[in-house]
Amino acid sequence: MKRLSSLFMISLLSGATTLGAYKLFIEDNNNRSSIVTSAPANYNRTVGFNGEAVDFTTAAESAVHNVVHVKNVSIRTISNPIMEYFYGTRGGQQQEQIGTGSGVIISEDGYIVTNNHVIKDATELEVTLNNNQSYKAKLIGTDSKMDIALLKINANQKLPYATFADSDLVKVGEWVLAVGNPYNLNSTVTAGIVSAKARNLDTNGIQSFIQTDAAVNPGNSGGALVNTRGELIGINTMISSPTGSYAGYSFAVPSNITRKIIEDIMEFGGVQRGILGVEGSELNSKISKELGLEDAEGFYINKVTKNSGAEKAGLQKGDIIKKLDTQKINSYSELSGYINTKRPNDKVQVTFIRDGQTKTASVTLIKNDVFTTEFKGLELENIDASDKKKYKIDYGVRIKDINNDNLRPYYDQLKGGVILSIDNVKATDVESVSRLLNKKDENQNVSIQMINRIGQIIQVIL
Repeated sequence: MKRLSSLFMISLLSGATTLGAYKLFIEDNNNRSSIVTSAPANYNRTVGFNGEAVDFTTAAESAVHNVVHVKNVSIRTISNPIMEYFYGTRGGQQQEQIGTGSGVIISEDGYIVTNNHVIKDATELEVTLNNNQSYKAKLIGTDSKMDIALLKINANQKLPYATFADSDLVKVGEWVLAVGNPYNLNSTVTAGIVSAKARNLDTNGIQSFIQTDAAVNPGNSGGALVNTRGELIGINTMISSPTGSYAGYSFAVPSNITRKIIEDIMEFGGVQRGILGVEGSELNSKISKELGLEDAEGFYINKVTKNSGAEKAGLQKGDIIKKLDTQKINSYSELSGYINTKRPNDKVQVTFIRDGQTKTASVTLIKNDVFTTEFKGLELENIDASDKKKYKIDYGVRIKDINNDNLRPYYDQLKGGVILSIDNVKATDVESVSRLLNKKDENQNVSIQMINRIGQIIQVIL
């Protein structure tokens, strides 16, 4: 009897289990239109990593109205070698050339920031707003070294404008939008993340790019890089590509550097550059091993400029700079990027390591114009506006003095001359020349192209 009761209970439980399974998995599925799990209605508004809400629409709506299309009209002379050969005719035919790019409105009264290369050699500039209204633009000032230019339009109305964010606070991995006019396609928005900060591309100018993977193409130059709040964190400037089109990485001038340049142009008519007064290199494991150092991070001081703020503050060869104010320094690009936001006579708190101990010093920046360097007995300084006008150049370094006895016979020919390139690398300014020469041995010959005092271009081997 007990056995029959047990069999009955087992049969009853098995039947209940089967019925429950049918109800749960089969009957319920027959009432569904699809086996695919449907997302909540607001799923597309909460997509992100770790549950983070990412919404680009607000930033995009704001940014597209702040970004403009810039048209550059220039005159190009095309030579005719056949006419020159048979008739001795020189000068060629003049032809109008049109270039395009982007710009960012930064004030309601019509100031616009763009890249210097977008407006270079322009005889006429035209700006078109997002609402298709066009205006003639006036060039207010440029900084070719940092590839920034400032324009002005008179729109007779209050214009939407971009708000600057603090680019020092931008984080790697942060979402960003690139806004511009690639291939003449107005108001184009692409998204990506910040791939790296303080990227040094050895351009002899900008040494501290923000790198992103937001798609940027020809025509995007001068456009906005914004965060998810629509705030300006950079000016899109260049791409790294074997084809000339986007191939994964783009680069922007940080907003803090851009802002400082614009303020200098508006206040002083030109950029005021301050320098720390140190030369050296960023540390890594190889360099640290060669120098006998345990620390593999920071900027190693190899030389301190005479009469500079660094010398007066007591910095020495062998010191390792770890921080400028609160900004951590691991590379030259981080150091130069921070200094490029400062002006002459600004004070910077330098944290450095000496003999294993952490020390601090307050350094007053000196004006870049008084920065000199010496190589093989040539003392070099930056050229001034009169040199640029006289020789019709926009870069170069002047030979201030000659302290090399072997070069004394050529003193009159060399002194006052302007060096244009060293080993085919542009001599942009003393700072870039100094970095270039630091990589060369004193006993190594270098080829110098220069303009002497009577305007002749000569080649010199030192």
